[in-house]
Amino acid sequence: MGAEKSLLSIIELGGYPDFAPLYKRFGYTTRVAFSMRKALALLKKQIPDVVVAEFNYQSDFRDRTSSLESLIAVAQQNPQMDLIVFYEHEYAHQFDRLCERYRFFETFQYPVEEERLGAALERLI
Repeated sequence: MGAEKSLLSIIELGGYPDFAPLYKRFGYTTRVAFSMRKALALLKKQIPDVVVAEFNYQSDFRDRTSSLESLIAVAQQNPQMDLIVFYEHEYAHQFDRLCERYRFFETFQYPVEEERLGAALERLI
């Protein structure tokens, strides 16, 4: 499939299948962070080709809807990095507002189907 590419998987809440075998099948070397804070620290060291993250709506944030906005700020400075985001149906309205301001490579509402995620990774190759 060509040269190996890098992928950062940010799993803050989880509750979905482990997609690491899928990422590997598409030639990605994968790193995992279990908090946005840790992910942002990793991004200071290396910018991956793809980041897979979750939209976790946080109503207690005054000026943001989620920590995903910190990731978006990094992505805007690194246009070669593609973002794939998973989100809950109940927060679709809040996520749609974020989508008005930033264009993600692909978004998936839970439950995330492995075949659809694989198709998105195929398009990135």
